[in-house]
Amino acid sequence: MDTKRPYRSSHKVMVIGHRNPDTDSICSAIAYSYLKNHSSKLETEPRRAGELNQETAFVLQYFGVPSPRLCTDASPQVQDLEFRQTPGIDAATSVHKTWEVMRRDNIDTLPVVTKSGQLTSIVTLTDVSDACMDVLNTRILAESRTPYRNILEVLEGEMLVGDPDGKVEKGKLGLAAGNPEAMESFLEPGDMVIVSSRYEFQFCALEMGAGCLIVCSDAGMKVPKTIMKLAEERGCTVIVTPKDFYSTARLLALASPVRHYMRLKDNILTFTVNTPLDDAQKVMAQVRYHYFPVVTRGGKYVGLLSRRNLLNLKRRQLILVDHNEKTQAVEGYENAEILEIIDHHRIGSMETASPVYFRNVPVGCTATIVTQMFHENMVEIPREIAGLLLSAILSDTLMFRSPTSTPVDERAAEELSRIAGVDIEEYAAKMFEAGGNVKGKTPQEIFLQDFKVFKAGDTRYGIGQGSYMSANNLQAAKDLLLPYLPEAARSQGLSDVFYMLTSVRDETTYLIYYGDQADELVRTAFPDCKTEAGAAVLPGVVSRKKQVLPALSGAFSKI
Repeated sequence: MDTKRPYRSSHKVMVIGHRNPDTDSICSAIAYSYLKNHSSKLETEPRRAGELNQETAFVLQYFGVPSPRLCTDASPQVQDLEFRQTPGIDAATSVHKTWEVMRRDNIDTLPVVTKSGQLTSIVTLTDVSDACMDVLNTRILAESRTPYRNILEVLEGEMLVGDPDGKVEKGKLGLAAGNPEAMESFLEPGDMVIVSSRYEFQFCALEMGAGCLIVCSDAGMKVPKTIMKLAEERGCTVIVTPKDFYSTARLLALASPVRHYMRLKDNILTFTVNTPLDDAQKVMAQVRYHYFPVVTRGGKYVGLLSRRNLLNLKRRQLILVDHNEKTQAVEGYENAEILEIIDHHRIGSMETASPVYFRNVPVGCTATIVTQMFHENMVEIPREIAGLLLSAILSDTLMFRSPTSTPVDERAAEELSRIAGVDIEEYAAKMFEAGGNVKGKTPQEIFLQDFKVFKAGDTRYGIGQGSYMSANNLQAAKDLLLPYLPEAARSQGLSDVFYMLTSVRDETTYLIYYGDQADELVRTAFPDCKTEAGAAVLPGVVSRKKQVLPALSGAFSKI
C-alpha cells in the first residue's frame, strides 16, 4: 500500500427524490440511476430522503428490488475529504519499529489497530520520545511484557534456545562486563543479562539463574553447545546478536511494545466518516493535535485527518428527481453540487450555483420522463425497472384518473406492463390496497407517507395525500389523522396543514385540514364544497399538483 497516497472518498453521484418520498420519487430515482450507469460515465447510486411508505415498500418487494440507502443530509461529511491512508500498527509493535515507520512516512502519529482493523489507540512521536528517554528503567522489558520477537527484530538476532513467541515476564536488564564475579553484585534469578562471547561469562550467568542471555557475538563466534544444553535444562532463553555491547543495551529498551506508551482509547479524539464537516472543524479548532483518526461507525480505522485536509473538500454531487422546490429537497442540498433535475411539477424555488441539465415535462409522472430517456439513450429496460416505472405512473396518475394524466403516461404504462409481465388493473388494485392499509400504523407514519411543504410568500404550509381503494381504509385513516393535524402543524413548523384522503374508485377527495387560515383558505379555494369540522368533500378532485395546490395558492394570494 502507498502510505503517502491520500484517501479519496468513494462517493457516487446520488440520485435522490424529495423528503417524505412517494412511489414516483423512489422508483424514478432507482430507474434513473440505472439509466445513468448504463448510458454515461457517471457512477451513480439511488438514495432516499425519508422512510418508505407502505405502497412503495410493496412495489419494491413485488419486483425484488432493494430499498435505496437513506440520506437525510447532503451536507459535507468527513468522508468527503481527502485524508491520509496511513496503515495502522499492532499494539505489540516495538518502539524501534514504530519510530522507523514514522521516519519513513514523515508522520508523527500512528493508529494502533487490531487484526480485524478496529482502532484501539494512537501512538505519537512524543510517546516514542518518552520511551527513548526511559533508559534508566532496567525492568521496562518485563513491565511491558515485551515479545521476544521484538527483541530479535531490533537486535537482528537469532534465538538459539527458547520460544520466539514468548514474552519477557520478569526480571531486570543487566550488563556483564569486567569479570564474571562482578555479576554477583547485581544479577538475580530470572534477569536478562547481556554477555560477551566468552564462555566463562555465559556459564557464570547460567549458574546464577539468569532468565535470558543476550550474547553479543560481533566477531562471529558461536555459542558453545554445552552452554545451550545447560540453558535448555535450566529454562534460560539464549539469543545471539551481531551487535556490540553499546548498541545492544541501547536497542533493547526500544524493543518494548508501543502498547506500554500509547494513549488510552478514551483519551483520543476520533471522527467517523459520517461526522458532519462543521462538527469536525469545531473540534479541530479547539485542540492542537496534528492528526485525528477517522473510523467507520463500527469503529474500523480508515485513515488520519489533518487540518490541511480541510482545504481539499469534495462536495457531494446530486441528481434531483420528482421535485425542484427548496422545501422538499434533502437537507444540506445547498452545500452539494446539483448536476441534473428531472421533474414534472411546476418550476419552484430551487437555485443552483452553475447551469444544470433541467428536464421538466408536463406529464403525470417523473417515471414517464425517465421511460422516454431510456428510449432516447437506447438502453433496454429490465423487467424489474419496468415494474418500478409502471408502479410510479399508476400511483401518480391514480391509474389514469388524475387530471395530470396524459396519453403519454398511458402509452408508457402499457409498454412497461408488457415488459414487467403484469396486468395493469389487477396489479394497480393490489398496489393501492397495500398502500391504503393503515393497520398497525401511527398517525405520524400515515401523515408522512406522502407529504410536501410549500411556500406562499413568507408562509409555509403543507399538503399530504393518501390514495385508497376501499372505503374502510380511507375512513380508518381519517379517524387517525384528523385529531393528529394540530400536532403535525406544530412539529413541521407550518401555519396550515391539509391532507387529501383520495378515493381512487370514487374519484373524490375528502380534504381534512387545520390552521389559523385553513378553513377560510378551503372555502376560498373551493367555494362550492361542503365543509364541516375541519373536513371538506371535493368530488372529482384527485390531484394535489393540478387541482389542490393551484387552488390553495390562489386562495393565499386573495386573503
